[in-house]
Amino acid sequence: MATDYSGVPGAVADERGLRHVGGPLAEQRALVAGRAVAPLGDRRVLTVSGEDRLSWLDSLSSQSLTHLAPGVGTETLILDPQGRVEHAASIVDDGETAWLLVDESDAAGLATWLTKMRFRLRVEVRDRSDDLAIVGGTAAAVAALTAVGPTGTPVRWRDPWPDVSPGGWGYAVVEPHPGADRDWSEAVVTLAELDEIVAAAARGEIALAGRDAVDALRVAAWRPRVSADADERALPHELDWMRTAVHLSKGCYRGQETVAKVHNLGHPPRRLVALQLDGSDSVLPAPGDVVRAGETEVGAITSVALHYEDGPIALAIVKRSAPTDVDLVVDTSDGPVSAAQEVVVPRDAGATASVPRLPRLGRRAASS
Repeated sequence: MATDYSGVPGAVADERGLRHVGGPLAEQRALVAGRAVAPLGDRRVLTVSGEDRLSWLDSLSSQSLTHLAPGVGTETLILDPQGRVEHAASIVDDGETAWLLVDESDAAGLATWLTKMRFRLRVEVRDRSDDLAIVGGTAAAVAALTAVGPTGTPVRWRDPWPDVSPGGWGYAVVEPHPGADRDWSEAVVTLAELDEIVAAAARGEIALAGRDAVDALRVAAWRPRVSADADERALPHELDWMRTAVHLSKGCYRGQETVAKVHNLGHPPRRLVALQLDGSDSVLPAPGDVVRAGETEVGAITSVALHYEDGPIALAIVKRSAPTDVDLVVDTSDGPVSAAQEVVVPRDAGATASVPRLPRLGRRAASS
């Protein structure tokens, strides 16, 4: 049953949950400061239980999971035989159950695929989306939310981004990384607890933020999301996802050969860029809008947001050959929008990745 936000002042919700509570820019500030939490209606919960759960997930995915300690969060990717991203999951284990927090659009497909891959191993896959929900915020903000794990271990996943995880590799060469101060966690709660959180917000006891604010903070941190930034051709290298979701020296898994070949011998054919958009005409692009260098089409927008400090921003996937030293243009339904680009994945990422660290572009103050 959908959560009822009608009692929360300013709340705007849809089939994907709470979009905002009237002020996405203020909500971003509240999230960063730990003064608000965000019900994540576009996220779902899967569980994998059984003695073989971690070694089994390890054998199927890009991350080293066999010895994942209880309460430690990481993430992993399911790749196709050509190394392309098919599914993504944030993972935390409580000692008895592996909890997979996934995008809504990816949940059913991932659950079906995992179920088909059980064979005779001692694992059980369940989709818990009908009785559990996810709430996000800073680590401190979600710390008070009730754990639902059977062992009593809090079911809270802390985002490792943008730190390079053991066995990972970071391609972004800008310092400081825009996600360096990112403090983001997601907690699993019962639907009854979510209703209590919403009721407390209606009484003015706590503050809520919507997914627009959550996504703006993600885009500003250059943090990829499978439902937004990964198309059917996406390689983890192209999104700088090697830093948190891929272990380069673990055992075999589907797609590993391509991951190793691109990283060690070649270059990803496309690359992620961050765009600071010209906001003078108050025009925001949409995902899928064409990105040009001069008159040449070089890629497309994947995510776009209005950030409380940086103003209008976006992520885009462009050809590896796209020039890095020119401003780009985004073709929107309301006309072209100029965009200053910041290189996330360098053109020489992979075999010859050895470029100096670059200073970040200056921030712009956004009017609220």
